[in-house]
Amino acid sequence: MLLTLFLGGKQPPPPVTFSYRDQILTAIDGLAVNRYGTKGFSTDPLGRVSYERDGLLAKAGIDVSFYQGEIDWQAVAADGVDFALIRLGYRGYTEGGLFLDSFYKANIQGALEAGLEVGVYFFSQAITPQEGMEEAQFVLDALADCDITYPVVFDWEPITPGNGARTDGLDGQTLTQCAVSFCRTIQEGGYQPMVYFNQDQGYLTYDLTQLDQWPFWLAEYDQIPGFYYHFDFWQYTHTGTVAGIQGEVDWNLDLRPTALPEEPEE
Repeated sequence: MLLTLFLGGKQPPPPVTFSYRDQILTAIDGLAVNRYGTKGFSTDPLGRVSYERDGLLAKAGIDVSFYQGEIDWQAVAADGVDFALIRLGYRGYTEGGLFLDSFYKANIQGALEAGLEVGVYFFSQAITPQEGMEEAQFVLDALADCDITYPVVFDWEPITPGNGARTDGLDGQTLTQCAVSFCRTIQEGGYQPMVYFNQDQGYLTYDLTQLDQWPFWLAEYDQIPGFYYHFDFWQYTHTGTVAGIQGEVDWNLDLRPTALPEEPEE
């Protein structure tokens, strides 16, 4: 009764819900939603996805590591690639040591010389916020002589159970604080942080309300992304191909050039 009177006789609206797999999830108040129009997405015969809104085009890019071997970056750039996200390093999942990707310098230099926009990602296995900060400082030290303009990414991925990973059983709040610590340190170092996750992590693990001050990089392998909340980069396949690289490669879109203006607060 008192609540009804306080609201001027109006009942509060029911919560917004949506389905994910076999679950009904309640939308998080205040978290921006996915406003990319489905009609703007198209897929070419090679399986490459593009997105256009009002004449504005998303940028196309790939992400790579030493697994791709030596790369002909001039050929990559000539095959419709605008940007590259390059693995700089990783933390071991059993003992927790920090390591540089053996190709990171060659890949950064080659991509820049080919005229691409370049960012980096770090494969995190942090289990405390202190380790998240340590990883970020490791990245900053390695970037000291690199001139990149694209984001520096916190990429934490779960290890299949039974492999002795020190991250087994890490809870979502602790992981979120690891990401916050990494991103704050990267931002203080003068770079744009970004957080990578798949749908499971985005819906069920991370507290996105603590991370939404930074861009999100979504991994969802489909022709049109269905993730409910807003994201800025989209990794849409891990089985793509491109000139200059032997074997398969991840393809991505940078959707920031097509972003709609923010909706005014009511």
